[in-house]
Amino acid sequence: MNARLAIPLLLCIVLASCQSTDNQHVKAAPTLLNDSLFPSYTLFPVESSYEIFYLDEDAQFFAEQAVYEKSALHKNVKGLVKAIFDHSDQGMLYRNGANTTANTTFNNRAANCLSLSIMTYALAKHVGLQATFYEVEIPEYWTRREGYSLLNGHINLRVQLPEDPNIVSIGGSFADVDFDPQTLRSYFPRIAVSEEKVIAMFYNNKGADALVANSYTKAYSYFRAAATIAPELAQSWVNLGVLYRMADAYEQAEAAYKHALSLNSENLTAWENLSILYRYQDKFEESKTINQMVDTKRQSNPFYHYILGEQAFDNEEYEAAISYYLKGLKLDNTRHEILFGLAKTYFENGDITNAEQYLSRAIKHANNRQDKSRYQSKLSALANNQ
Repeated sequence: MNARLAIPLLLCIVLASCQSTDNQHVKAAPTLLNDSLFPSYTLFPVESSYEIFYLDEDAQFFAEQAVYEKSALHKNVKGLVKAIFDHSDQGMLYRNGANTTANTTFNNRAANCLSLSIMTYALAKHVGLQATFYEVEIPEYWTRREGYSLLNGHINLRVQLPEDPNIVSIGGSFADVDFDPQTLRSYFPRIAVSEEKVIAMFYNNKGADALVANSYTKAYSYFRAAATIAPELAQSWVNLGVLYRMADAYEQAEAAYKHALSLNSENLTAWENLSILYRYQDKFEESKTINQMVDTKRQSNPFYHYILGEQAFDNEEYEAAISYYLKGLKLDNTRHEILFGLAKTYFENGDITNAEQYLSRAIKHANNRQDKSRYQSKLSALANNQ
């Protein structure tokens, strides 16, 4: 059975669910954390907030060079953003599965959108700018990884001058920073979130990495930390539920899912995982009722059909995969992920003409250099093999 995590990998594996509450007064129920299931979790300490936002001297100098004009009182907000997006010397590449601290992101120059946002936040704070994280309420959007369906969230931030009459603005007083331009263009609503919640998102991503790698105790350490520092983050409880279910702690898993639903009753990922749990417990009627409700709500989401296509492709059910992808494409014909899904499936079916056609369309609609390059190399390989 497939397990779906309430995460970003925010291709921006943030990994945040939409419409999550930001009630800072929610308290974690101690009974929902079961250390006895993973007694050695302390062997996997999580990064501290200091470690997450730390910058070395090179990173600090980079920020200072980008922001300071005549002096530290003359600040160029857009200069920092331009420097970060500059792909010639200090270019930052988008990589979905790279969950790294600010300093590692700066030195590796590659990360997902959550890690890139954390790095930008740290750089801005170092040079005395204000920075605010925002969670973007995007539709459900999944990716597949090692047999798991990973729910992606999205985050961006605003960098602006502090309210100080002595500070001179160079080129504007603020800039919105988003590492997924397509999401930004869509103007989805967003809500400001605290630094603590962003740390929890980081832990949640790291926990998902560990879970996918079958390191369950390490996953528990990160999910536990996420639920402790920001108990209002519903996806942490969903992911704990997935982990508990894998440990055969079914009652604990059900409690975690229901707690997530108490935070956000529209969390379809929580409902779906609860349905999966009920199937494990032979509660087929309860599972069927939930599935019907979830399916009805998801039919208008192209990524719902996309993920069904991905699952069918993994099972080598190519005709079914094509049918699912085409349903998704009918709802949104600009998604490069769906177009590539069709291309790879037609290739497996021996239909090279359609494979080339959909690869070309995927290249046209891909929104970052890495995806364009990946698709182009596959298209070139097809052409060379004919």
